[in-house]
Amino acid sequence: MFGEKALELIRELHRSRDTSLPPFNEDGIRQVLEEMRALFEQNQKDVSATVAGEVGLFSGVQLRHAALERNKRCLLAYLYSRLQSMRNMRWEFGSVLPQEIKYNLSEQEIQWFNKYNKSLANYMRSIGGDGGLDLTQDIKPPKTLYIEVRCLVDHGEFETQDGNVIVLKKNSQHFILRSECEHLIRQGILEHIVH
Repeated sequence: MFGEKALELIRELHRSRDTSLPPFNEDGIRQVLEEMRALFEQNQKDVSATVAGEVGLFSGVQLRHAALERNKRCLLAYLYSRLQSMRNMRWEFGSVLPQEIKYNLSEQEIQWFNKYNKSLANYMRSIGGDGGLDLTQDIKPPKTLYIEVRCLVDHGEFETQDGNVIVLKKNSQHFILRSECEHLIRQGILEHIVH
């Protein structure tokens, strides 16, 4: 049946919606494109035969054209959904993706992610005065300026904006400005202690 392989790509994304991004299905995409090429070539033959005077081929052309359009929509939905997931991961993980996620991306997706990083960095530098404005810093609006954090790994010295140096040792607790430690929390170096 027409469109089964394209529908399987969509089902694959739907099954993994709550988990990590599945590996890029290059074989599935190639099979859908081959099916589309075969449908298009058959349509070209039937249209040429119709122009030459043969009758009764128009309904087959319409059916194959509808299958082509459906396959195209499924491929675009598959690719767009993956790009949306990568864009969301940029805001969640920062500019460096975890290795297990990066392993599931195609080369073109990695290039897109790097270009998205550069575009976002250029935009953040262009707004907010001299140093720019880090839009990724506060994903959720802060309730307080200072937060209590616990160090999960030995990280070494950390210099705050006011020049104080804090030694981040495993299991040590500190009271730090949220804006200074948010990126360390996302990297898994610190954890926010909620009372």
